[in-house]
Amino acid sequence: MAKQTKTREKKATEEMVFSWANYKWMLVGVVLLVVGFVLMAGGGSSDPNVFNAEEIFSWRRIGLAPIVVLAGFGVVGYSIFKKDKK
Repeated sequence: MAKQTKTREKKATEEMVFSWANYKWMLVGVVLLVVGFVLMAGGGSSDPNVFNAEEIFSWRRIGLAPIVVLAGFGVVGYSIFKKDKK
């Protein structure tokens, strides 16, 4: 019975598509994506007749946030294609 349990555990680990390192990198990428989209958020006005170009076209929304989002997509892509050394 113990032998069957070991073979089941071995099959379960062999059937995993990604290793734990891949999932950790994927989590880092998803966190970067969320942070990037949060950086893009906002810029609205409480008065619809007022347009504040400095708030909408700030460096944070136009420059930093897209870079962080692209870095997040890059890290997720890396996590998918990363192979184990084993």
